Amino acid sequence: MKTNFFLLCLLLAISANAQIVYHDASAFPLLGKATETTLTRYERLPDSLRNISRKPLWELGRNSAGLAVRFRSNSTRIAAKWEVLLNRNMNHMTPTGIKGLDLYCLQDGKWLFAGSGRPQGKVNEATIVKDMLPEEREYLLFLSLYDGVTSLSIGIDSLSQISGPATELPVRKKPVVFYGTSILQGGCASRPGMAHTNILERWLNRECINLGFSGNALLDLEIAYVMAGVDASVFVLDFVPNAGVEQIKERAGEFYSIIRSKHPDTPVLFVEDPIFTHSRFNRTVAREVKDKNETLQAVFRSLKKRGEKNIYLLSSEDIIGHDGEATVDGVHFTDLGFMRYAKVLYPILKKHMKD
Repeated sequence: MKTNFFLLCLLLAISANAQIVYHDASAFPLLGKATETTLTRYERLPDSLRNISRKPLWELGRNSAGLAVRFRSNSTRIAAKWEVLLNRNMNHMTPTGIKGLDLYCLQDGKWLFAGSGRPQGKVNEATIVKDMLPEEREYLLFLSLYDGVTSLSIGIDSLSQISGPATELPVRKKPVVFYGTSILQGGCASRPGMAHTNILERWLNRECINLGFSGNALLDLEIAYVMAGVDASVFVLDFVPNAGVEQIKERAGEFYSIIRSKHPDTPVLFVEDPIFTHSRFNRTVAREVKDKNETLQAVFRSLKKRGEKNIYLLSSEDIIGHDGEATVDGVHFTDLGFMRYAKVLYPILKKHMKD
């Protein structure tokens, strides 16, 4: 017993004195992409849309929301170096959520929070977790939500090893594909792991693809084609907070049909506009939410009437609770809001996911 304790102390002492060595993250699997044909590794839209999509939509596609790196290491500490595209700052979202990193470790089949990479600016370096036992562990590193990662390296002890994952969790076959707004992109999670698509990726242990575009989920049809290119288990259409009544009337059916033409049997979930917390006071917002949800309901009834199968509509009534405490500004979710939304979505997705 004393010998084992001595050896453990010796290993910890050696590891503590070991220098950090960085490894380019491009050597490890990247989860969360709808396509591999992007300009750079940590973008979300195909390069073919560069001169086709509206400029703000294209630029938001360069944000790395929902992307995550999978790796394995026996290091006693995990560090990261990363650079972001814009060094963006906002007055209602933390820098860690905007342009930081978030590390999770697999323990007994569940992903547990290990630490965050806090950004200092455009170029960053941070020790995410340290003083661990030198044991083999599986890691999931979530990337920035509202800025684009342009380069990323993972740091470990010089005496340790790092490799690709030994187990395929989250499962990459048949991912869940989400389309939506600033909320879907992750606004305003305190850190990347708290965006609801990233929460669901951990809970379901299934890859999730985040096609959230802040203020720009306007049913651009090229995004439907991007989604249709994914062999998904479920498609989630969560565009109503951005799209206006006329846009929903004119484009929602066609957007859906593009996806359905490639995936005749895959479940498609439409999501109503959340009942924003300030709508109980702001009559204009309350009326807009009501009008847009009624329009979506009419589109959904029309699809059902023409015989569409495997389509579902999620009521906004219970998405973020009723106590008014789930948003930063009445609209964008806090971590509490994202957790509540994930809890609503989880049983629905679990039920309809295809193996």
